[in-house]
Amino acid sequence: MKLEKAAVTLAAAVLIGCGLSFTVYGQSSPQITVVPFGPTGQSYVPLLKGPPQTKSLHSGLVTLAPGASVGAHTTGTNEEMLIPLSGEGELRCAGHPPIHLEPRLVTYAPPHTEHDVINTGSTPLRYIYVTAKAE
Repeated sequence: MKLEKAAVTLAAAVLIGCGLSFTVYGQSSPQITVVPFGPTGQSYVPLLKGPPQTKSLHSGLVTLAPGASVGAHTTGTNEEMLIPLSGEGELRCAGHPPIHLEPRLVTYAPPHTEHDVINTGSTPLRYIYVTAKAE
């Protein structure tokens, strides 16, 4: 058993060193994970997918073309953070003025808050979203 655990630990270290993500199946708690991302040409790329990879956290990379939006939605009992990487846009929350999105500005939407992200710029808006259980 110790030898098997050592082999899994060594394999995980090699994968992390190579910049690759991994999941150890059969584990009941989240493990250290590295998730590379970059230009993909896709509008949505999941990064962390929740249990068993994390306790409750989900995240993804979103790319919106100029004028596009993700559509009004709520994350229910989850809170959400947006981390713009490039481009510019707006976070529009019901009943609040629009919030400008651009790199180096992190925004937050509380649970049960209807919101939308719109690309208001002339280049693609790329951002990472992170949601986690708040209640």
